[in-house]
Amino acid sequence: MKTHVLVALVTATVLACGAGNASLHQARAAEAPVYTGFLSSLAVNGYDPVAYFTEGKPVEGSSNFKSSYQGATWYFASAANKAAFDAEPAKYAPQYGGYCAWAVSQGYTAKGDPAHWKIVDGKLYLNYNAEVQSKWIEDIPGHIRAADGNWPKVIQ
Repeated sequence: MKTHVLVALVTATVLACGAGNASLHQARAAEAPVYTGFLSSLAVNGYDPVAYFTEGKPVEGSSNFKSSYQGATWYFASAANKAAFDAEPAKYAPQYGGYCAWAVSQGYTAKGDPAHWKIVDGKLYLNYNAEVQSKWIEDIPGHIRAADGNWPKVIQ
């Protein structure tokens, strides 16, 4: 009985936060340096951040290869990718803690989606969705300058 009550409470909370709404929402984890989502500690939704650089695409990580960095858990597809990340986490971690790069350029935070990404000047950027990414792509250098100016103030 208690489990049903807890599930109902969590479901109501998620719905109240608008998790089912497709519009852009401001992130709720204002103090977290890495976006991990609601009730999660996984960075990049469990995708391997190194794979974007080595394979040129999002690749799901495995709990068999994991690291901790900036208060989040990071999954990798292989021991080699984990070792590369452990040696230089700032090189592979997405910019702005994996929050949406366009949102940060606008002065707020939103979730970054591992399916909507781009590597620019050797840095990984995530965006909220395809529509938001198309806005970001219109002026990548300008949005990066603006986001760099807003980060990390937007999470403080």
